[in-house]
Amino acid sequence: MNYTYSTKLKGDFEEVIERVTAELKTEGFGVLTQIDITKTLKEKIDVDFKKYRILGACNPHFAYKALSVEETIGVMLPCNVIVVEAGEGEYEVSAVSPMASMQAIENEKLEPIAHEVEEKLKSVINRLK
Repeated sequence: MNYTYSTKLKGDFEEVIERVTAELKTEGFGVLTQIDITKTLKEKIDVDFKKYRILGACNPHFAYKALSVEETIGVMLPCNVIVVEAGEGEYEVSAVSPMASMQAIENEKLEPIAHEVEEKLKSVINRLK
């Protein structure tokens, strides 16, 4: 089973981030966190790394449903979406597969929730193509 869904986009890095954030919003996701891997690696270990940002996306409706049936599911939240430099002016956008993540948890009640979230994240990636 694949653990991500991806596509590539051309453009400016920050504009790609804005576009991804907007598409997530159309599916009810907000971006709770942004981790700038490039900046962090430079600051912490003085390494120059390509543009790489992790967006912590959360759909509160589905987060609540998942937390209601599996309290410790919070360790798997939020759903991560990454934007990574893939070439000159080209960026790969990848979203986690909730179905792949949930395989580690033995709770059948999570499966339909994970499936719904996965379909929404797939829609985001497909609209970015």
